[in-house]
This record gives sequence, C-alpha cells and structure tokens, in this order.
Amino acid sequence: CRHPVTDFVAALGLLLVIEGVVYCLFPDAIRRIGRMAEAMPDTSMRAGGLVAMIIGVGLVWLVRH
Repeated sequence: CRHPVTDFVAALGLLLVIEGVVYCLFPDAIRRIGRMAEAMPDTSMRAGGLVAMIIGVGLVWLVRH
C-alpha cells in the first residue's frame, strides 16, 4: 500500500517535467502567453483555472476508479 504523499510527490514531479519540457521547447510562446495573460481580466483567469481544476479532478477520478 502506497502512502498518499507518494502519489502527490509523483504528480508534482510529473507536473514539473511537463512544464519544464514546454518552457524548454517553446520559450517564445511562453513569453507571448504571459503577455496575453497580463491583459486578461481576473474573472477570465479564474474561470480558466476552475475549468482546468475540474478537468484535472475528473482525470484523476477516471484513472483511480
């Protein structure tokens, strides 16, 4: 039986790997997206974050059940 913290640390590590690959391969796109994000209203950023969280929870639930 794995400890829940093990899954959390593994997920965090995978997140960092994926983010690192994106930053490494597409630095100009990341800068452009950052400028676009600065111009977005807070409500749009929050809505996008909420949608991402819901999708993430759904994916984890699907994999675990």
